[in-house]
Amino acid sequence: MARILSIQSHVVSGYVGNRAATFPLQLLGHEVDVINTVQFSNHTGYNAVRGDRFSASHVLDLFDGLQTNGLDAYTHLLTGYMGNSDNVRAVECIAQKLKHKLPQLTFVVDPVLGDDGALYVPQELVALYRDVLCPLATLVTPNQFEAELLTNTKITSLDSAKGACDELHRIGVPNVVITSAVLDSA
Repeated sequence: MARILSIQSHVVSGYVGNRAATFPLQLLGHEVDVINTVQFSNHTGYNAVRGDRFSASHVLDLFDGLQTNGLDAYTHLLTGYMGNSDNVRAVECIAQKLKHKLPQLTFVVDPVLGDDGALYVPQELVALYRDVLCPLATLVTPNQFEAELLTNTKITSLDSAKGACDELHRIGVPNVVITSAVLDSA
């Protein structure tokens, strides 16, 4: 059984972030603890979003509580929507602490940046995900748009998708899954 810490968004309506990840992982028999980076009415692809973005100090304080009580024996770290650069840095800190405690930690990064040509987050997060979180990750799961942003590669074919994966490997990511793509017909 895996012990998973999932740090990502929470929405009231819909199934993204921790709302989508927790239950299926529990059904598979894994122990899942969650730290929410935001609590929104719905995901940010909608015209209107209500709720709060949590500060990095909030995220780190929750993790500190887990550490203080010896509840930080995780085998896996799963991250998604951060919403701001400070939360990316907080996750970097948490990942480093968990990797120090368990060097073989599996760190899965879903670089939630946007989709269909539109960013959901500030532009500055692209470089932070690429330069800070990706090199720490065991697996990165970008969609086509996110893979293009992270690698400065336009993905139009299987070859260009492989090129984007190669670029992510070059920056230190051992495993890459592009989760969706629309390719030109051959």
